[in-house]
Amino acid sequence: MNRWEWRTFGIGGDVVGERSPERVQESDELYILSVANGDTVKVRDGLMDVKRLEQVNDDDLQQWAVVMKEEFPLSAEHVRSILEGLHVPVPRLDRDHYDLEDFVDGRPDLLAVPVHKHRARYTIGGCMAELTEVTTEHGSTRTVAVESEDADSVTAAVRELGLEDHPNTSYPRGLKTLVGFGAGRYAVVDVGTNSVKFHIGERTADGTWQAVLDRAEVTRLGEGRGEDGRLRAEPIERTADAVTGMVAEAGEAGVLAVAAVGTAGLRMAPNAADFVDAVRARCDLDVEIVSGEEEARLAYVAATSALPLARGSRAVFDTGGGSSQFTFGRDGHVQEQFSVPVGAVRYTERFGLAGAVEEDVLKQALDAIDGDLSALTARAVPDALVGLGGALTNMAAVKHELATYDPAVVQGTELDRSEVDRQLELYRSRDSDERRGIVGLQPGRADVILAGACIVRTVLAKLGIESLTVSDRGLRHGLLVERFG
Repeated sequence: MNRWEWRTFGIGGDVVGERSPERVQESDELYILSVANGDTVKVRDGLMDVKRLEQVNDDDLQQWAVVMKEEFPLSAEHVRSILEGLHVPVPRLDRDHYDLEDFVDGRPDLLAVPVHKHRARYTIGGCMAELTEVTTEHGSTRTVAVESEDADSVTAAVRELGLEDHPNTSYPRGLKTLVGFGAGRYAVVDVGTNSVKFHIGERTADGTWQAVLDRAEVTRLGEGRGEDGRLRAEPIERTADAVTGMVAEAGEAGVLAVAAVGTAGLRMAPNAADFVDAVRARCDLDVEIVSGEEEARLAYVAATSALPLARGSRAVFDTGGGSSQFTFGRDGHVQEQFSVPVGAVRYTERFGLAGAVEEDVLKQALDAIDGDLSALTARAVPDALVGLGGALTNMAAVKHELATYDPAVVQGTELDRSEVDRQLELYRSRDSDERRGIVGLQPGRADVILAGACIVRTVLAKLGIESLTVSDRGLRHGLLVERFG
């Protein structure tokens, strides 16, 4: 059975008190670090040893599974599995067997780090606890680990040690910080139904992030989809071209690695592979299509970690062109997540909301959205509601009349029902060309903003809450930290 693990780095003082170790060991191991986050890969006792993260629970404990213990030389399939687990490009593998240097040496996205460990093992609360002195040529640190098959026992043992406020950090992440590997620029491409979001972040040696670039390009990947849900050739081509341009821009900015994900527009399209193949052919980038639940989780992580929210129950929603993701939680713990096919493009096309409409048409659209958001009916009113996505950030920019978008101003903006209603009327009474003259509204969103505002208004009403807080952070920020942080 796989074990739950908790580990933290940089521990000082006598964390284990007067306890005597049950066993003390010395060992030498070789860790293979990747610029991206992924599997734990090391060579120990002459074996390639690989562990993969299976799940993370509400207490932030990690459950890892051993997926490989192989002698050298390794087969091509084993090498492929290792590189894929490290989230780095896999070269052509045309040999039968490989030694370590054959696929690690000369790669700037991988680093082999010899590590000497002095390990003292204890039993605390029925769990295995280990205090380790970690020494590399780049420096030394101490790490404490607690493991057990029972997650509750691990949580209790961590509290007994007084370490519950310390972060749970895997060996690869801790070593990367120690040796300074991975500091640099990374990019994320988020392919949505209506737009492609592009973010470049710079990771410093201490693990913090600074935004270098953050923008979106409206490409309307989901434009003109028929009842069969298939993506049309022209939107595929122009969206693939946009992604290719972003990858080229990332290269010019000195980015070390790029991660790309696709959301609802690709999840629901039976020919999503056509788009994935088009991007791969142009710029050798793999677009990973994430589930609605994963999209919601990443949005929750990004939104709630960057806002000074009061403690209590929280609801986070991310509304896009093809779907909306909802996550309900309390403080830092996720309790429920789901995705619904409620997006601005769908209602824009269905009710003709790209231009000015009569009040009765607006009511029909609001009624339809209300029915499609039945999953929100009769829920308890959350203590805080956070909204993110293009519709929300544009509405915040319109509220502040931002001629030039300023994420620092948008972040944390409060939108109440009266402001949402004001903007609904502002958009309802104008056609697309007239909307483009509204200060703060991105021209590319002029035709879908009314539908987006309708979704926002309906969410407020369904949850029985008077206002929401806008987050400028999104899936791309959560993915950047999880993949490269």
